[in-house]
Amino acid sequence: MSYLLFRWVLNALALLLVAYAVPGFGVASLYAALIAAFVLGLVNALVRPLLFILTLPVTILTLGLFSFVVNALMIWLVSTIVKGFTVEGFVPALLAAVILWLVSLLTNWLIEQARET
Repeated sequence: MSYLLFRWVLNALALLLVAYAVPGFGVASLYAALIAAFVLGLVNALVRPLLFILTLPVTILTLGLFSFVVNALMIWLVSTIVKGFTVEGFVPALLAAVILWLVSLLTNWLIEQARET
């Protein structure tokens, strides 16, 4: 349970980082980031698998790069649901998807290193 809470807070902080780095991507407050991270987690758990299966041929043809487009669409969807979380177009959503992937990759690696020691 504490692992999930830790990941939730990390994802919210990552959203704040992306809001700072990407023009057209905004998070009004830490509270909005926490809610957006929660809703993004739900959308990724419920909607993304179906969308991934539907777009699997394109994902294979692009050697997996289309998964960033799917992630960007999920971020864009969440921005329509959560107040205080704004994405002003597809390009900011795509940049956010790439940055969130990098942050997730780094945090997963750090968590794995901490578990080994």
